[in-house]
Amino acid sequence: MQNSWFSNYSRAFIQPGRPFVKMHGLRNDFIMVDGREQPYLPSRDDIIHLCDRHEGVGADELIIVEPARSHNTYAFVRIINPDGREVEACGNATRCIGWLLLKECNKEEIQIETLGGILKCTLAGEKRVSVEMGRIKTDWNEIPLSQNMDTLHLNITAGPLKDPVGMNIGNPHAVFFVEDVDAIDLQEYGKELQTHPFFPEEANIGVAQLLNLDTLKLNVWERPGNMTTACGTGACVAVAAAHRRGLTTKKRMTVIMPAGSVEIELKDENLAVMTGPVEVCYTGYLV
Repeated sequence: MQNSWFSNYSRAFIQPGRPFVKMHGLRNDFIMVDGREQPYLPSRDDIIHLCDRHEGVGADELIIVEPARSHNTYAFVRIINPDGREVEACGNATRCIGWLLLKECNKEEIQIETLGGILKCTLAGEKRVSVEMGRIKTDWNEIPLSQNMDTLHLNITAGPLKDPVGMNIGNPHAVFFVEDVDAIDLQEYGKELQTHPFFPEEANIGVAQLLNLDTLKLNVWERPGNMTTACGTGACVAVAAAHRRGLTTKKRMTVIMPAGSVEIELKDENLAVMTGPVEVCYTGYLV
């Protein structure tokens, strides 16, 4: 078996406990724990404590690496929200853990498995990673919605927000297009829209502005209930939503979010590829 990726970061530590790496992708931050040699199965209360920014390490999600479950993948990756709910996908987290695992095995490309499917991660420069995020789903029962309806025009309104596009890329999304994204107070409407009765599993809420044919500006309210500085899956579906609405025909687009930008490429069969930066914050031990 390969040496744990902690060996590159944690040699200076001698304290007992579970090693972790703290990383962020455009300030979307994560606690990375290696559970391959020694399983790591924290309780819901443990996860809430770890992700709490006052009492724990603090993070948008806890990421646990486990042994590969499929013969053609390098590892299985669990993605857990700060409320303890395990989710299918997170683009920024996939870039971060993809970078660590690529450095561990000294390869240019690997495949990792998540609850949302198998994702290919490729080095794209110094601390930059491209991830094939999988197929964007558009059928009402794949998002899922509570009833059969046109996912290109959902009958949902909250203040100035109306007529979103519904999609799923490992997690549910609704994308609203507006003239000026900075004029929308998503803090005010995010929780109401996230828990709308149309979304039995709740949804991430994106507000997008088309700046030109190959550039979008985007803000996202994420499950479990917070504004995020960047959302990789949200960027993917925002570009796909712009295509579905006929707002652009560009297959490669830059998506600008509060903490920076990612590049999104739409491929055949509704596949999305996201490229963006990663950063290591620090390492430590959970005790």
